[in-house]
Amino acid sequence: MRILFVSPEMEPLAKVGGLADVVGALPKELQKLGCNVRVVIPLYRQVRGYVKKAGLRLRDLKRDVTVCIDFLPYRGKIKEVVLGDVSVYLLENDIFFNREHIYSTPQGDYEDNDLRFGFLSIGALEVAKTLGFKPDIIHCHDWQTALVPVSLKWRKHLRDDPFFKESKTVFTIHNISYQGLFGKELLEKFGLPWYIFTPQGIEFYGKVNLLKGGIIYSDLVTTVSPTYAKEIKTPEYGFGLEGVLRWISQDPGRLVGVLNGIDYEVWNPKTDEALYANYDSDNLGGKLQNKVRLKEETGLSKNGNKPLIGIVSRLAEQKGIDLIVEAFPQIFDLGFQMVVLGSGDEKYERMLENAMNTYKGNLSVNIGFNDQLARRIYAGSDMFLMPSRFEPCGLGQMIALRYGSIPVVRGTGGLLDTVIDYTVDKKRGNGFVFHEFSKVSLLDALIRAISVYENEVEWRELVRRAMNEDFSWGSSSRKYLELYHSLRKKTP
Repeated sequence: MRILFVSPEMEPLAKVGGLADVVGALPKELQKLGCNVRVVIPLYRQVRGYVKKAGLRLRDLKRDVTVCIDFLPYRGKIKEVVLGDVSVYLLENDIFFNREHIYSTPQGDYEDNDLRFGFLSIGALEVAKTLGFKPDIIHCHDWQTALVPVSLKWRKHLRDDPFFKESKTVFTIHNISYQGLFGKELLEKFGLPWYIFTPQGIEFYGKVNLLKGGIIYSDLVTTVSPTYAKEIKTPEYGFGLEGVLRWISQDPGRLVGVLNGIDYEVWNPKTDEALYANYDSDNLGGKLQNKVRLKEETGLSKNGNKPLIGIVSRLAEQKGIDLIVEAFPQIFDLGFQMVVLGSGDEKYERMLENAMNTYKGNLSVNIGFNDQLARRIYAGSDMFLMPSRFEPCGLGQMIALRYGSIPVVRGTGGLLDTVIDYTVDKKRGNGFVFHEFSKVSLLDALIRAISVYENEVEWRELVRRAMNEDFSWGSSSRKYLELYHSLRKKTP
């Protein structure tokens, strides 16, 4: 089966969030299952930097594509890099992609993101044609690639193109809160008919909603966990698109939740070179060494055996950062220490940095992203905190389990699909869950966790169980392959 992935991110080339991890791992797993997978992403400045640093070969295919936007031709060169067994086609256009950031600056989104990612979407289809790669499945990711299914349905020269006649489109929602809202002039820019600008089509409160277009015009819509697939059909989690999702769900199997996985070769405490000491579930001595060294590195007090909470997160409202800050006095009174790594909204960055001055020795705040430090936090922390308002899948809790850092999470989305509350089920429990988004519920979960932590034998067994969980991509990739096969069997 020939599968074309179109994505705005891919680990390790360019990463902003969990989407990159999925696109970095899933094609590799599908390739192992006998598929022929190619990926198209933009050739960002960050991609060039990584390729050079990693010593990879950036091959110029000496081919280019032209995409007409707003009656003007935009040219893109095709470069290629091979990651494992997967060919990644890099679409080069310096006007759109040679920028300091991927989506936005600290001041806000790039104003021409509609042009940038429209060029990626249509350009990816032109890349497939130019290289003669005729896909059975085109798997698109988030609003940035929604113009792939929209254009195949409504952009005249693509709608009538026999090259894509047999291709089926799969559209994955990684986070429904990011929707790609633009003025209705987008339709004219991309040669789309005005009559799809209706509430039944791509219109959303007077604007074009690209995510909505991707949902409506794809053959199959997936999201990143079974629980999230149910949640986004409700007003609480649907961000205005719950009605659309309920509507497409009238067709059985049109909306499916497939739990993401993590790459167990990339995330392995036994071989991870970023750690101070390697370890596994049979030899946990290295984990304690990581904790001691992490506290030294991050300036935390060495006194006593206080439980250490780790947080590696985008600093945004979704992630419950305000709830954590509100609970700081009680968290540190209970005897915890905490190390935070992340970047995001300026107000949360300031909030955390101010708090570090108040709780010096017990709180370390590290603004920015540092992959090496992130790995050491997973290894060195006793617990990993994720009090999210909503969490489509969450990869942090899976990595934390892999590294023996016990997750304390709010029961939402993929967190509910991966973390079993130890208080409720001592035989299968692998973490601690709270449900109400409140300081009281958060503190209750932490009190339950510290009660077990104080029993050294019980805690060690819990850590071992966590590390022996399997959230690798194996079962998820097989599920996707089943979906692809069933989609191909459907008649138009």
